[in-house]
Formats: sequence, C-alpha cells, structure tokens
Amino acid sequence: METVELKFLLKLLTFEDYRAPLSKIELNPTISEAEREEICGKLCDRGFLVCSYKISKFKIAPPGKFLLKQDSDGFLPLTTQERKVLRASAKGRISAKETGIPAEERQVAIQSLAERGLIEVKPKHKKIQEVWLSERGKEYLQYQYNPSESCSVLSPELLSHYIQFLRKSFQEVLPAQSMETKTLSDDKILLTIEELERQLVTDNGLPICHLREKLHPLLSREELDESLYRLEQLEKIELTALRAPTACAFSSEQIDAGIVQEVGAPLFFVTLK
Repeated sequence: METVELKFLLKLLTFEDYRAPLSKIELNPTISEAEREEICGKLCDRGFLVCSYKISKFKIAPPGKFLLKQDSDGFLPLTTQERKVLRASAKGRISAKETGIPAEERQVAIQSLAERGLIEVKPKHKKIQEVWLSERGKEYLQYQYNPSESCSVLSPELLSHYIQFLRKSFQEVLPAQSMETKTLSDDKILLTIEELERQLVTDNGLPICHLREKLHPLLSREELDESLYRLEQLEKIELTALRAPTACAFSSEQIDAGIVQEVGAPLFFVTLK
C-alpha cells in the first residue's frame, strides 16, 4: 500500500465511527482535491473503504435507450422515478436537477441507473461525498499494518488514534471466544495471503514462511497449520510441496517453516483459489 493511501486510512481513525466527508480528509497541502478523490476511489475499489457519492450530470446510455423503447407498457424493471430520469436524459446530457424528481429521491434513482449501465456518467460528474472504513479496512489496520514500516506517516496525533482504535478492536473481539471467532480468523488469514501475494509477487505461490512471520504471534505454528488445512478442505486455498530445484532459492529456516508431512517434501507454498 502506498504511503499516501495508508495515511488516508489512518486519518479516518480520527473521526467518529471512522467516517467523514471526503473534504475533511487532509493528507498533504500539495495534494489537490482531484488527487484526493482518486486516492479514495482506489481504496474503495480495493475494498478498504466505502463511500457515498453524488452524480451531477449524465446522459442516457444505449442500453437505457433500448430499455426505454421496450418499456411502453411499464412491464420492465424500472421504477416510476427511474423512467422519469431516462426520459429526461433521452435527448442529451442533463443535470440532476433537470430530471424533475424531488431532491430527496433524485440520487437514489440516478445511481441505480448508473450502476446498471443505463446512463453514462463522466468521472468528473461523480463526486464522492462521504467515506468510511470498511470491515476489510479495519482488519488491515488491526492485523496487517506494520507501523515500523512507515514511521513518517504516524504523527503523535495519528499514533494516539491508532492505539485507541486497536484497544477498542481487541475489547470487542476478546470476549467472543466461539466458532464465529474461528471463522473470522480464517477470513483474516485469507486477507493476509492476498496482501502478501501482492507484495511479493512469486511464481509458485506464497511461501508459508512469510505468512508465519506476518501472523506471529497472533497464531502459533500449530494453529496456522490447522487453519491452512481447514481452508484447503473448504477449497479456499491450495497447498503445494517444495520441489528440489526450487529449494535452492530458500534458506533452511524458511524451508523448516513449511508444513512437515509424514511422506514427501514439506508443504511450502499457499495460493488463493
């Protein structure tokens, strides 16, 4: 994750419920409003953030024109307000106000049509309004973020809010010692594998030694082995053995971090399915 993206996530920790208007996220004086929105969009695309947005201008798309022609009897899956939006935009690009729909209902209809590809919206006419941490974003900061790798990002204020965030997170998790916690742990392992695969970009899969290092001391060797076997049975991951020609690229400590089998070479690589 880029430093400026990480700072964006940490900045959200300073707001109530980790939610704020995009305009309130101050990253750097040199970063423009458009750049800030682009950073936010990338984090949303990767699932670390969720945002609400507002569409100011748009025009009908070819699928919307086709659907409107077929909808003369009102039998197709369009609400009354969605029909009004399509009809209003049939002659060209219009503003949201020109739909003739009450302000409180306008964006719901417009965004529904945009998500289904029935209207066309230019990026500059789609403005992010509010942004908040997703569950994946919270889990990244809880279990994958290493503060020592980005000390320059953590000002005293951000460090204080990050510590408060961790304390609150663990207070919520610790009392829940149940099967639900085990399932949650599996999800965290999958997220960690995904993140390490992006960072290391290996040909044969992710070496288990890197996963052990990242998850220690949250999971012991035995706990991680059990979790990986369970995830393989659920067809979430695939475990493969270390072949002799490949072994030369790894140290004896890294090889020992694999999963020992009674017969054959140790299981050494893990890949997401």
